[in-house]
Amino acid sequence: MIEENDTLGGTFPFKPHFSSGPGFRMHYVDEGQGLPVLCLHGEPTWGYLYREVIPILAQNNRVIVPDYMGFGKSETPQHLEYTARQNTDNLEILVKELDLHDITLVVHDWGRQIGGALALRQASRIRRIVVMNTMLSMGLPEEEICWTENSKESAWFGWADRAVANGTFEATLMNSGVAIVGLMKLLQGFERANVTEDFFRAYSLPFATPEEYNGVIAFPKSIVTGSFKAETGSESQISAVRAKPAMMIEGTKDKVLLAKHFVPVFKKGFPNASIHYLDQASHFLLEDEPEKIGQLILDFMKNS
Repeated sequence: MIEENDTLGGTFPFKPHFSSGPGFRMHYVDEGQGLPVLCLHGEPTWGYLYREVIPILAQNNRVIVPDYMGFGKSETPQHLEYTARQNTDNLEILVKELDLHDITLVVHDWGRQIGGALALRQASRIRRIVVMNTMLSMGLPEEEICWTENSKESAWFGWADRAVANGTFEATLMNSGVAIVGLMKLLQGFERANVTEDFFRAYSLPFATPEEYNGVIAFPKSIVTGSFKAETGSESQISAVRAKPAMMIEGTKDKVLLAKHFVPVFKKGFPNASIHYLDQASHFLLEDEPEKIGQLILDFMKNS
């Protein structure tokens, strides 16, 4: 866990906020005023991923960026299960605690499962949806097909399958404190060239001790072993979510969630949505094109 007042050399200057509602100390950024923009990270990132987009969006909006348990500045509780459902429960508690409505929901990577489940449960609180290099999970058959086909070609899933088979998966991820940036670059992908000491600290410090590996191991392992099950919405819940204005932003150099598999699933669910391709961005597209992404979200909010 990163110390709450650590600004990482000034690269993360936001005042820390915490909720104890989920049963542990859950960190979130809360910047600006206006309609809420709820930004969800994935694996193995945290709110730091949004650091350059937050000031853009917060000029006229309230930007909330939570860290899941075991990530960023949030605690790593030992008494909770590290499942998508539990993380959704935690997020739902925070959303109700902050009394958020008319939410622009922004999801990346594992935000698809957690954000998708939140949208199914709390559709009345969601105004519009932004999906970045992922899809919005609602427990539909085409999602399972997408995962299966993607896993056959993805560099990350190829490594993960081999590592689970030969017993090195958990051992490798338990070295995340020193190896995480390398794994992010080689198997998932970002195009940013200036990997500074602050950048390395930001992504390695959350996994400094064995007690802090719960989240970084549990998420990917549940996919590779097949234990993960997306929260399934009812027909009416799914219809309510699909009625929302939606936009996709896709970094085309993604090595882990391949556009040719995920874009069609998004199109099927949101046939009227706009899709913006960023050809100089990879999986962690917020590290590559933050200014463009921030402006795309602002324009989308203005016009939907």
